[in-house]
Amino acid sequence: MSRILVVDDDPESRELLSEVLEANGYPQVEAVADGRAAREALARDNDCPVIIADLHMPNESGLDLLRSLRRQNAKHEIVLMSSFISTTERKLARDLGAYALLDKPFRLTELLQVVSQLAERNPSGIST
Repeated sequence: MSRILVVDDDPESRELLSEVLEANGYPQVEAVADGRAAREALARDNDCPVIIADLHMPNESGLDLLRSLRRQNAKHEIVLMSSFISTTERKLARDLGAYALLDKPFRLTELLQVVSQLAERNPSGIST
């Protein structure tokens, strides 16, 4: 079974998102603090079809992570989230192939709907 990687510099957000995903049938959730830690986690185990990442983080942002993964031709689906997404960032994220952009605060049901859509698109990738 594949895992979901949550990337957010806010420990409370990481914990909340992990708990909500696990409580809704996604038992393999890993949470890390920034894009650099996400790349390290993916280097250990690349079986992670969905990455949910904050856009603005120290060390390496969600956009930096997305850009890095696209340079590697990685097939991960990326969901970016932020309390502020500029028009330029929004366009760049779409151009780089982000699956969704969620404006914080978002409803947890909105996130679960996006993850469910991704599971339907790739049934062998994410399972509940």
